[in-house]
Amino acid sequence: MRAGVFDSGIGGLTVVKSLLEDKLFEHIVYFGDTARVPYGIKDKNTIIRYSLEALEFFKNFDLDIIIIACNSVSAYALDELRANTNIPVVGVIQSGVKALQNKNIPKNSNILVIGTNATIKSNQYQFFLQKQGYKNIISIATPLFVPLVEESILDGDILEATFRHYFKDIKNIDVVILGCTHFPLIQDKISLFLNNANTIHSGDAIVEYLKYNYNCYGKFKETKIEFFASSNPSSLKNIAKKWLKKEDI
Repeated sequence: MRAGVFDSGIGGLTVVKSLLEDKLFEHIVYFGDTARVPYGIKDKNTIIRYSLEALEFFKNFDLDIIIIACNSVSAYALDELRANTNIPVVGVIQSGVKALQNKNIPKNSNILVIGTNATIKSNQYQFFLQKQGYKNIISIATPLFVPLVEESILDGDILEATFRHYFKDIKNIDVVILGCTHFPLIQDKISLFLNNANTIHSGDAIVEYLKYNYNCYGKFKETKIEFFASSNPSSLKNIAKKWLKKEDI
């Protein structure tokens, strides 16, 4: 199977990492819209327009599925993307909610959703969680985590201060949904700060979602990966080597 993975920038590489670990695809085409990142501060219509332009890029490849790694795009543009292609398009929000069910998280659990401004403002996580019977939901935008991760500030005083800034009034959390693909890189630190709360990671969640809904049990021995970016593709490839721990990119 061949998959396209779309993200507003580099964050979707954490999703690619999970796809590689489970060997779901023989060929992955990754496109990061690095010229126009971040999407998390943009309005709905702009996110939709950029997403449809990315879809045109993917039409150059013979793909079986398109995975939207960006939470902001998953929140605002999924319906429009699906209406403009015959290829299945899968986002990370519903897969993240499904992961809660797969882990048998009790309905009365205290759930914290963190993400970009656009993702939190969309209320999509809240909508799908409530639809599944989860009631105790807190949602907060944590946009500062994105530049910290991109600057490789993955621990230390600055990160701790940012945690205190966002989480100072947050208590007794059972589960944290990481509503941005940058956040898995500080997943353990977030969990520790919130008294070892469980975390839901978009990459791991999408893998389980693909297995359950699309019978993606490929277990291909090798995966060919192509990386494309709307700006500075060499930088994207260098980050991919680091995050994916692959030198042959």
